[in-house]
Amino acid sequence: MRWVMMTTYLAAIVITLILMSVYILGVLGESLHTNESVQLFAKANIIADAVVMNESMQLDAGEQIKQIISGTGIRAIAVNPSCTVTYDSNSEASLVGKVLMRDIINTAMTGEHSQGLSEAEDGYNVMSVAVPMMKEDKILGVVYLSETIDDIDKTISYVKVNMIMFSVLISILVGMLSIGMSFLVTSPIDEFIRAAKEISNGNYKMRLNVKGENELAELSEAMNSMCQALENIDETHKKFISDVSHELKTPLATIKLICDSIVDTKEPDIEMIKEFLGDLSNEVDRLTRIVERLLTLTKIGNEEEQMALTPVDFNVMLNAVLNRLKPNAEAKHILLCGDFDAPDITPVLIDYDKIWEAVYNITDNAIKYTPENGTVKLELFAQMSELAVSVSDSGPGIPPEERDRIFERFYRLDDSRTRETGGTGLGLAIAKEAVLLHGGRIEVDESEFGGCRFTVFIPRRSSEV
Repeated sequence: MRWVMMTTYLAAIVITLILMSVYILGVLGESLHTNESVQLFAKANIIADAVVMNESMQLDAGEQIKQIISGTGIRAIAVNPSCTVTYDSNSEASLVGKVLMRDIINTAMTGEHSQGLSEAEDGYNVMSVAVPMMKEDKILGVVYLSETIDDIDKTISYVKVNMIMFSVLISILVGMLSIGMSFLVTSPIDEFIRAAKEISNGNYKMRLNVKGENELAELSEAMNSMCQALENIDETHKKFISDVSHELKTPLATIKLICDSIVDTKEPDIEMIKEFLGDLSNEVDRLTRIVERLLTLTKIGNEEEQMALTPVDFNVMLNAVLNRLKPNAEAKHILLCGDFDAPDITPVLIDYDKIWEAVYNITDNAIKYTPENGTVKLELFAQMSELAVSVSDSGPGIPPEERDRIFERFYRLDDSRTRETGGTGLGLAIAKEAVLLHGGRIEVDESEFGGCRFTVFIPRRSSEV
């Protein structure tokens, strides 16, 4: 790419210099030729007037013509109407008495001024002009002037040589500059290519140096942001696999231990076998819960997941959640209550199963982590464009610095306590995914009972039923 850029820059400059040189030389040549022809015409007119005047006075005009062209290389010739030369300033090759036929002389015989440019035998260019000698609208003859213009040709050649030298120098400088510019522009692209190869090989820690505030710097920042995002995804993926492996390893190890115990026990009695089989059933149930929640989380996180929207009465749904969790609360002597019987709240379009699961998981967590004889309360609020469901408890609460992380998969504040409750660490992650799928949000703060309060906000998509 850099060679293409360099060649393009150099070609553009060379073409520009060539066109500029041709134009300048053309204008210069035309200007010099025009100036010379003007001077020749001026002298020819003076001579023509002098010849006519002297002829009227019957005087010889030769001396006057010599004075007019003195100090120049001009050759002056006067011809009569029959094109016979009557005067020639060149005494060595005089044409006096001879007939001189020239196109410009014939043109001047018609009463018009004319000029011409020709090449002499010695190779020099010659400029000639012819003007009529007139008296009372009668043509008495023609004055013919000619002069070599080798000085003009030398001037044009001199300028041409300097233009060539100037163009070569500029081309060299532009070539060097284009090489530097091409390396300056393409070096960051080489960095991008190297970074892309590193990323394709799985090195997401790759970072580019951001220099300046141009488009390449913005591209470098975008590349670094992408690498950071890929690194975060990779770390999350590794952590997810590690957490799943850890979660599955514990019940599998327990199952292995129970099976080995049964095999190693000689003549086990039926009661012991039943106890072992009960433990096996519990561990299988735990594995089943983990797998089911992983499948649920995968389905909810799928962008192509379609919601089955139906009009749902939140009062009815929250009562169903309370009824399902009441035995869990009673087992710990926890007061599970609700404040949501609001007849003015109309049904809202939601995916019943997903939101039910979200509220259920949050409430179930509140019961699990609330000490005995505590309180868990559900409330429902109607706002302008949202419905808010809050779950408050009198548990130990969640530190503010941990509140953003509790929705991560398998994240726990206290692993030992969570394992005692049989939790999988996926309930809040499932709840958040379900709420986000509806365009809502979940906020966490301190409850009125000193514990924690989760508030689920759902956009109100009302439907008449």
